[in-house]
Parts: sequence; structure tokens; C-alpha cells
Amino acid sequence: MLLKIRNMAVRIGNTPILKDVSLSIDRGEIYGLLGPNGAGKTTTIAAALGLVPHIAGVVALLDRDATKDLTAIRRDIGVLPDPNGFYDWMTGEAYLQFFAGLYGVSRTQQDIADRMNQVGLKPRAGQPIGTWSHGMRQRLGLARALVADPILLVLDEPTNGLDPRGRRDIHDILLHLAQNEGVGILLCTHLLDDVERLCTKIGIIADGRTLVEGSIQDLLRTTQHLRRFRLRLSKPAPGEFGTMTGLRIVAQEGESVVIDMDPTLQPEEAWRQLLFQGWPIQEIAQECGGLEELYLTLTERNAA
Repeated sequence: MLLKIRNMAVRIGNTPILKDVSLSIDRGEIYGLLGPNGAGKTTTIAAALGLVPHIAGVVALLDRDATKDLTAIRRDIGVLPDPNGFYDWMTGEAYLQFFAGLYGVSRTQQDIADRMNQVGLKPRAGQPIGTWSHGMRQRLGLARALVADPILLVLDEPTNGLDPRGRRDIHDILLHLAQNEGVGILLCTHLLDDVERLCTKIGIIADGRTLVEGSIQDLLRTTQHLRRFRLRLSKPAPGEFGTMTGLRIVAQEGESVVIDMDPTLQPEEAWRQLLFQGWPIQEIAQECGGLEELYLTLTERNAA
């Protein structure tokens, strides 16, 4: 297990910040840590990395006690905090070389160029970071987190401020790292679209406590937050889904059909299959359900 937290509590001064937080990440998993502002997400990351002491619970990093030999453990962890903390007077190449040195690893000029290319940055010899756009800085921050080839990545808002192309590029990088290189990734974000596309597991926290943890599919199913869509058709529905499973008609009014969709299905694939089977779909609108509704329900209930 790359990261395991059980019933962790953190107090800063006399103020309890985390009261009961649990999460676990293994190789090849992308874990989405969700919660409203002030829920304790950043403190959870800081405590997991040993930057803030915990007063109760267990924290294990890379199958080792996070309170011992932390310097050696951190060599295998890449971190992208928010804010990132760049040195504007440095070039990107010098910046990555500097952080490689902090990790105690040697990187050639070609290694640095390859790392920059990996995150979509062309080498910019002599150009200081202070002249770079926000999106370029985000990419550089990810390159810094990857400079020592970590087996665990901890990313706080990695796509914040990126345009759609930049977000998709970062998504593809993270999916490749998890699926092809077995890197475990802890992703802290407010963007539920990122979570739905990337994460194999999520945890929702509020007021310093973990409310739920598990796969998105399992949580949506067990909490009855199935996605519900209304389809407008050009003629009455065929009344069947052929070989497709995971769809259920819950209401039908002439040429309008309301469908519940199992969370294991991808909506785009479901619509493609229905069109192929002759469903005359003209318009699709989601009415309720899904991760957003689950998140809002849990966090609003906790705030009440």
C-alpha cells in the first residue's frame, strides 16, 4: 500500500482541524480527495507527508511508518502543492535540475528536456519562469513532481486554471502514469469532471471527517444516486435496449423517455449504442444523479 491513513486526527494549536480521516491508495490507483473549502483536504495532504503531526490514528507511507525515516520515504514521492512556489528568476531547466538535486538524483540535460516534453513544455533556454503563463507553470509544477520518478504522486489542483486542451493533456499524462507505470496518485480537486474521468476511487470529507470512501460506481449504486436522463425522441421509443445492460426506463410520455443509467456505463457509449440500435434521439438532458448530486447531498447534510 502506497498510502494508508486510518482515523487520523490533527490539531493546530487548540483547534481540531481533522477529526477522523481515512483513505488508502495502492499502485496504479488514482484517488480523488473531495470536499468543500475548509473541509481539511490540504491539511490531510500535509499530515500524510509528515509536514503536520497527527495526534491520533495511523499514517503509513510506502508500507512504512510515516513518522520514521521520512526523508528516505519522500524520495519516492512527487508533490504538486497549491500554490506551487516557483523561483521566477530561474529557467525551467535550471529549476528542474535544482529539484532533482534536492531529491539526490542526477539528471542530464536530455533527461530534463524529456521531462519537459512529457508535460507539453518545449525547452525554453534562457527564458525565466517569471515570463511564463499560468498554464505553463502548472505543467512545470507537474514536471517537478515527476523529476525523481516517484511511485506516489500527491497533486493539489493540478489542472487549476488550465484551458480544455491543457486539462486533457494532464489527464492523459496521469492516466498513463497510473495504468502503464503503476504510479499511485492522490488527486485533490474541486473539478468533478476531472474526478469522473480519472479516479478509480474517491473519498469525500467535510468538517475534518471522511464521509464516504470507495469507487464512484459503488458509491453511486449503494447511495441510490444513479444518473437519470431525459431523452427527447423524434418518434416513440422502440421500448427495448437490445443487448445493453445497465439502463432502465422509469417513465415514458409520448416521445419523451426518462432513463436511469448504471454508473458502470459511460453515457457517450450508451448513446452511441442506442443510436446504432435505431433509437431516434434528438436531445439528451441529465435530470439528476451522478457524482455531483452525491457530493452535494453528503456535504449539505453534514453542514446542516
